[in-house]
Amino acid sequence: MKNKYKKIASYEAKKGEIKKVLLLYSGGLDSSVMLKWIQDEYKVPVATFTINLGQQHDDLEAITNKAKKLGASETVTIDATEEFATDFIGKGIKANACYQGNYHLSTPMGRALLAKLSVKVAKEVGADCIAHGCTGKGNDQLRLDGYIMTMEPKMKILAPVREGAMDRDEEILYAKKNNIPVPTTIDSPYSDDDSMWGITWEGGEIEDPALIPPEEKFMTTYNLPIKAPEKPEIIKLEFLAGIPVALNNKKMKLKDLIISLNKIAGSHGVGTCYLMEDRIIGLKSRGVYEQPAAHTIIEAHKALEKYVSTKKLNDLKEKMDMDWGNLCYGGYWYDPSIAAINAFNDEVNKLVSGEVEIKLFKGNVTVVSMKSPYALSYASFNQSEGYNFNVNCSAGFIEIYTLQMKLARAR
Repeated sequence: MKNKYKKIASYEAKKGEIKKVLLLYSGGLDSSVMLKWIQDEYKVPVATFTINLGQQHDDLEAITNKAKKLGASETVTIDATEEFATDFIGKGIKANACYQGNYHLSTPMGRALLAKLSVKVAKEVGADCIAHGCTGKGNDQLRLDGYIMTMEPKMKILAPVREGAMDRDEEILYAKKNNIPVPTTIDSPYSDDDSMWGITWEGGEIEDPALIPPEEKFMTTYNLPIKAPEKPEIIKLEFLAGIPVALNNKKMKLKDLIISLNKIAGSHGVGTCYLMEDRIIGLKSRGVYEQPAAHTIIEAHKALEKYVSTKKLNDLKEKMDMDWGNLCYGGYWYDPSIAAINAFNDEVNKLVSGEVEIKLFKGNVTVVSMKSPYALSYASFNQSEGYNFNVNCSAGFIEIYTLQMKLARAR
């Protein structure tokens, strides 16, 4: 590693000043290399913490065994799927979670929970420092460092990739030299973050906007749209106060519904998103995302929410959703501002209950029908509306409504 990095922040760990490290461990390239590097450079025991967020293709048992083989003093794995679904994704659904397009914020929400639990685990194992594999150019360093400091201001933080300025190719060579098995190679440099709410892909051709990502190389968990069935499938989601509670008439916990829907929607190639986004630190970044259940649920929720809410409320909610997405993405999960929007969203979603039917076909999600006891009346060419609409008032309304435009034109 290059030794050009200077530590100026008070929370950064320094050699000789920490006794034990808890490494956030996913089993991928960064965390596997860091597990070896921290032991060699800092000469302290390193425990690992792996979180279960309902990963769609990770083998958590294999990850734990790998950490032990690489010298972890102890390994901790927590099943946080229930908390992630209920307390994080649930808030995201009510906020129609998205950032600069159809990225449904799987990683930002996951990092908020990871940081929270890492502080708890660090205290339990007696670690006075938490380490992660974030780079100096990414978003996650800000999220994890900020959240950890918020939860425990006295905790020291170590970011070896940022500290050593080791790039992806150098990490791969380091792993090879030290016999560290990693899923990433020079020929397959892709990295992912995996949870039940989405798989985010970066690296290789993905990061260069001038290149077409070879998605068939890395997107192997579900069907690509071109390989999806030739016939559409219609599914039904039932919502209660903004949260999906049943899939195809079967009541489920939110986490189980998401996991089940991933397989159904994933078989139709739903939820694939290419996004050129603005990172927090001021650089552009392209990612490829797989979010079958997330995209299906958000589209259904948006439609039902719009159906039961007034135009003024829908207009306001759309603005608040954008603010919520920016705050979540920007590392402000534990700021009072996002808590205030969550309270607003809870109020809005009190009436977001009903059934939504969705057509899945060749990567597309289309809401085809909705029913709700709280739906607002709709227009019809027939005289069967469930409200008393006096068409005699329309002409007079139009005359007043267009008055200022007429006056301005005449002037």
